[in-house]
Amino acid sequence: MSAALSLCAFAAAASDVVYVSPSGDDRGGDGSAAKPFVSLQRALDHAATLPKSDTLYIKVRGGEYRLTEPVRVTPDNSGTASAPVVVMRDGAEPAVFRGSATFGGFEPCGEGVWRARVPFECRRAGFEQMYVGGERRFRAQLPDRGEFLDINKVEEFVIDSSATNRTGKNWAVLKVTLGKEIALRLGRMSRGEWNDAIFDFYHKWDVTRLRLHYLDAEQGEAYFVEDGMAQWNPIDVKSKFVVENCYAALDSAGEWYLDRDAGWLYYIPMPDENPETLEVSVPVVDKFLVIAGDEASGRRAGHVIFRDLSFREAGYWTPAAGNAAAQAAAPVEAAVMADFAEGVVLERCEVAHTGLGGVWFRRGCRESSVLQCHLHDLGANGVKIGQPEMPEPDMVTNRITVDNSIIQHGGCVFPCAVGVVIFHASDNNVTHNDIADFRYSGVSVGWVWGYAESPAKRNHIDYNHIHHLGWGELSDMGGVYTLGLSEGTTVNGNVVHHIYSRYYGGWGLYTDEGSTGITLRDNLVYACKSAGFHQHYGKDNIICNNIFACQIRAQLEATRQEEHLSFTFRNNIVYFGGGDLAGVNWKGANMLSDNNCFWDTRSTDLSFQGVPMAEWKAAGKDVHSVVADPGFVDAARFDFRLRNRRVARKIGFEPFDYSQAGVYGSEEWRGKARLDPALEEAFDRLVEQTEALGISQW
Repeated sequence: MSAALSLCAFAAAASDVVYVSPSGDDRGGDGSAAKPFVSLQRALDHAATLPKSDTLYIKVRGGEYRLTEPVRVTPDNSGTASAPVVVMRDGAEPAVFRGSATFGGFEPCGEGVWRARVPFECRRAGFEQMYVGGERRFRAQLPDRGEFLDINKVEEFVIDSSATNRTGKNWAVLKVTLGKEIALRLGRMSRGEWNDAIFDFYHKWDVTRLRLHYLDAEQGEAYFVEDGMAQWNPIDVKSKFVVENCYAALDSAGEWYLDRDAGWLYYIPMPDENPETLEVSVPVVDKFLVIAGDEASGRRAGHVIFRDLSFREAGYWTPAAGNAAAQAAAPVEAAVMADFAEGVVLERCEVAHTGLGGVWFRRGCRESSVLQCHLHDLGANGVKIGQPEMPEPDMVTNRITVDNSIIQHGGCVFPCAVGVVIFHASDNNVTHNDIADFRYSGVSVGWVWGYAESPAKRNHIDYNHIHHLGWGELSDMGGVYTLGLSEGTTVNGNVVHHIYSRYYGGWGLYTDEGSTGITLRDNLVYACKSAGFHQHYGKDNIICNNIFACQIRAQLEATRQEEHLSFTFRNNIVYFGGGDLAGVNWKGANMLSDNNCFWDTRSTDLSFQGVPMAEWKAAGKDVHSVVADPGFVDAARFDFRLRNRRVARKIGFEPFDYSQAGVYGSEEWRGKARLDPALEEAFDRLVEQTEALGISQW
């Protein structure tokens, strides 16, 4: 090859790589290795001017990059199917994009409290999240985290129900009567504090977040303006609440309070923190990435791969009206948003410390993936797929994969958030993930209540490890929760355990309203509060070859008796030593049940809600089922391997390797998915204490 040809080949290769560095320059740089850009946005826009004959790489050197606005991928700076854009870390040093500003300057101000003057740019917008050394610090709250206040009385006065006012919604006043002690304590708040305090009302499966409009401390009456409560899930005397961001609650290490008017941040330090060196990070953006196509022209954004990058510290700013109840935090956006996009891949990326959710492939997205990503410390959901509003047929999000990812510690701002939610979307794969430490469900699939047509078909929720959910805070929840006509959907090979609701609910596998055409097979479900499997109502679901073991109150439940066949329950092992075999209406469900193994370690005299086994069989249920010890290795320690297969063979049960559930790969990656033992112990302690109190199922 001639020297001239060699030089041309080198030039072509170099033009396929754009460099970004913390020491780069967007104005003076050209994207070369010698003169890199400093911002990812500039690199993407520059890459769009280069020929797209092959994969184009944007190499991000290690270090920190501060975002003052989200990085935007549009049709104009996207890749193509044959020439994608790969944005990747260059070298071993982490490349971290932070959507925050950092400041220090703390000084003691008495009684263990420190304070710092807030920089003007942070004070002007305010902030509701704060991070120290990569850890979230929570706003001062009454009572302390994990505790709740009671409501004595609730009255709602609908002022305008015409929905013709300027908001287009109902306008109502909510009057909540509080306990005398808490009312007087809140009465010490100045009126200036009222607007920045948030009352979080936990009711059934929702959390409503409202600002205080008036407080009569002497009468114990708090008044709020809201859109009108849903009759099926109102705030009532069984609801609980907390108050966040009031100075009167500043009493525990790690809590903080922002006085926006005076410009001071008050903070109670952790034991090892020093006011002279302490720096805090507060959000200045709510999103890291926005990938948005142009629906009007039909041009999608995407064909971009983000690899080995970290996105940390973003926020959420509560609107003036607060947040109305919304199951699964459905309208809450994510720190990574995609609309009308395709070929978007996040691979080995971190999304952490957010006010919103993690990732949302919302409207009209397709052929995209979240692969071996670490999503944690999230304000809302982990990953959302599709939109909650019914889309046009050609705008149904489809073929999204979430695989081998760790999705943990979510719902920090919106406790009703879910690990992975599939709304109106089809042909998606949620596989081999570890989903844990949310206050509501682990995976939610479908968004139609009842038997109306639903586009949520052929979704696969397989081989996930889903655990330590609920924490006794919300109800009507499950490890895997499904809705509506879902033909071709599978829930196979998952391990689901330690699911604990506040009142009713707390199920392992939960086929809710209208769930139809779902196969639930080869799942291990244990240590759930209400039951391992519960069907509210549905049609033609198949529950086969599962192990349901050691649930707390009942092993199996169903709610509605329907004329059609609701589900088939075959070849399952049901093992327990506490609670009941059958809970709510199992005996009334229209089901086919046979070739199962039932074993109560306390007695062989089994009954289904008072129906003895012999009578149950005479009625045509479980005619070929057995009452026998299945022979687990050590069920007390949750080791459900079979010592022998004699009983399994008798019922046609096919043993499966449940260790395949969860993330895979290196020991380091699998180790990262393991919860802190202290967190698991706290969960167990909460369950033990709550069960000892005998809190009602309803």
